[in-house]
Amino acid sequence: MEQQLNAWLAAHPDIEALPGRDLFIVARYLVPLDAALMQGCLEASGIPAVLADAHLMQADLLLAPALGGVRILVPASFVQQAQAVMEAFKRGEFALDEDSDVG
Repeated sequence: MEQQLNAWLAAHPDIEALPGRDLFIVARYLVPLDAALMQGCLEASGIPAVLADAHLMQADLLLAPALGGVRILVPASFVQQAQAVMEAFKRGEFALDEDSDVG
């Protein structure tokens, strides 16, 4: 299983491992609200996701580019699922139509 993950990670250089942790950075956002939206989509899909540096970015958005933005972290066992959810989000699969009842 770990060998498969390593091969997959080699094909996805944008996914970064946190040294000494079982967490991977699957995305970075300069706008904290965008990161929170993606975190919600991941969690709704059953993927535990944590935001790192969100409060720091909200305090001073000018720091966002210098610090690399808000990071979304997921455990190693959910990295591939997280990537699939983020790709589905980009395709618009999480979009609501005008007739959606959100109440």
